Amino acid sequence: MDSKKSRGIGHILLAALFFAFMTFFVRISGDLPSMQKAFFRNFVAMLVAIGILLRTPEKFKIKKSSWPGLLMRSACGCAGLICNFWAIDRLRIADANMLNKLSPFFAIIFSYWVLKEKANWKEWLAVIVAFIGALFVMKPSVSMEFIPALVGALGGLGAGVAYTFVRLLGKQGERGPVIVFFFSTFSSLCILPFFIAGFTPMTGKQWLYLILSGVCAMGGQLNITAAYTYAPAKEISVFDYAQILFAALLGFIFFDEVPDVYSLIGYVLIIGAAFYRWAMGRKEQTNGT
Repeated sequence: MDSKKSRGIGHILLAALFFAFMTFFVRISGDLPSMQKAFFRNFVAMLVAIGILLRTPEKFKIKKSSWPGLLMRSACGCAGLICNFWAIDRLRIADANMLNKLSPFFAIIFSYWVLKEKANWKEWLAVIVAFIGALFVMKPSVSMEFIPALVGALGGLGAGVAYTFVRLLGKQGERGPVIVFFFSTFSSLCILPFFIAGFTPMTGKQWLYLILSGVCAMGGQLNITAAYTYAPAKEISVFDYAQILFAALLGFIFFDEVPDVYSLIGYVLIIGAAFYRWAMGRKEQTNGT
């Protein structure tokens, strides 16, 4: 395994841990508006990114060619984040995380148009199996209980498109902290009017939990951005599913959450599809195809 891929795997595992804890802190912050939680997550990450960029020689310099990619990454990422946060408060933590982790499969689809990276039939098979698994987690029905799961899946769609543009920006040579700063600032500004209009007073613990969610989000963003700049999503994204294990463990310990049989079947199908796609990619690379 080359050094770049090893670095990518290391970063994506760290990102999985950070994002699992971000989800945990969002949940334990209590009954607050989703937009309020999303604002803190982005605003804290923006402040940390500013601190990092101020210590670099280039400061806030952005490549001219990066602007379209940064705008698309930020718009899609912001939409996906809002959907994900709304779903976190209404689903089991592991379910919400699993639906968000449909993002690599959406990334395969959109990489075809954005990056001109063509997927083979094995990768398309993995996408189909993953989406079947998502149906088990979502449990489609005519009842309102289906809505949070659908919104959670839309969060995965937004994240998948966003990560496709992260990969594009990485190939263009844009710096990771710049990508994180731009996304966090863009999202904070978009969410700010909703945050002000629906602000709910918070206790000291709630302030602490939301600040920690932002710190964890920053750690996750920096690592996921680094991961996808070191290696293509199809080579390392399977390791991102460690987040489901971390989230399920946190949900079980702190909220007594146990996934039902249908969700477990969905987990197996989605993670199995991700592992299959990763294993096939390694085999093809070894064979020189």
